[in-house]
Amino acid sequence: MIHARSGPVDPEPDTSVRPPLVRELFLVAGLFLVYKLGRLAATGHVEEAFRNAGHVWDLERVLHLPDEAAVQGLLLHSHTLVQAANTYYATVHFPATLVFLVWLYLRRPRHYVWSRRVLAVLTGAALALHLLFPLAPPRMLPAADLVDTGRVYGPSVYGDTPADDSLANQFAAMPSLHFGWALAVAVGLVVATRSRWRPLWLLHPLATLLVIVGTANHYWLDAVVVTALICVAYAVLRPPARTHRPRQAPAGQAAPPTTAPALGAYRSGTGTYASGTATYGAGTGTHVSGTGAYGAGRRTTRARLPGTRTIRARLPRIRTRRTPELPTRALRAYARSGARR
Repeated sequence: MIHARSGPVDPEPDTSVRPPLVRELFLVAGLFLVYKLGRLAATGHVEEAFRNAGHVWDLERVLHLPDEAAVQGLLLHSHTLVQAANTYYATVHFPATLVFLVWLYLRRPRHYVWSRRVLAVLTGAALALHLLFPLAPPRMLPAADLVDTGRVYGPSVYGDTPADDSLANQFAAMPSLHFGWALAVAVGLVVATRSRWRPLWLLHPLATLLVIVGTANHYWLDAVVVTALICVAYAVLRPPARTHRPRQAPAGQAAPPTTAPALGAYRSGTGTYASGTATYGAGTGTHVSGTGAYGAGRRTTRARLPGTRTIRARLPRIRTRRTPELPTRALRAYARSGARR
């Protein structure tokens, strides 16, 4: 007995919606250039950055957020662990996002376009906040009393003098694009994939959060602000709809129907009946159809042709309403009266 069912499968990429590769390369490279130039343009606001850092630190204490020193204390227990955290901070940010975009472009073009737009909106909003609200990281704040793990244990991606660093803007702590991009990657993979294990992708932003706080490169509020920004981006940019197609049966087996057998109804003098038709494939791909009459109970029908394989299908219970039968004597009397006329 085979029940009608369908389920999601891993569809082939829809190449009709895939953007041109050369255009995408220039677009992504341009966005990265704008990102770097925007961060560099926000440098030089040293006094304002330290003043804002004091305000953020005090606000976290008012909100009773966990102390960043508690997370860093866990890392400092092991020299290997703190170096691994520094390496994660320095090397995973850009490569993970790039691999994510390349995979989406090749395997999920619709999700690629959506995720690229989300990252562009998120990065643009973050750059605007970097310009409007320069912020020194907690590793520079004397009141925080935290260790600059990158400089002490290595490796570090920043220069020794933050005010003169020409490679990166060290006063762009809020919002944290490290955490924002990691969260966008995880959400994009959860939406684009079908595996039951796909929620595990959320471990990437969780690990990133512990790293950026434990290495004293960001405050808790930096992650809170970027999460709010990405929620707004997801509210505006809706994800593409999931696509479904029927499951494919293994070779040598009949494919299950994608819909239940059709039901048709007719009436007679003795009651209401439904006729069911079941079509299933034999080994050669031709279809065999069988029809039968079904009453109030659950019954099955069988159809057999030479050289074919018959498969049973069961229809759901159909409630019928019997019409009252006329007595035989009344019918005969009515016939006689018509004959006399």
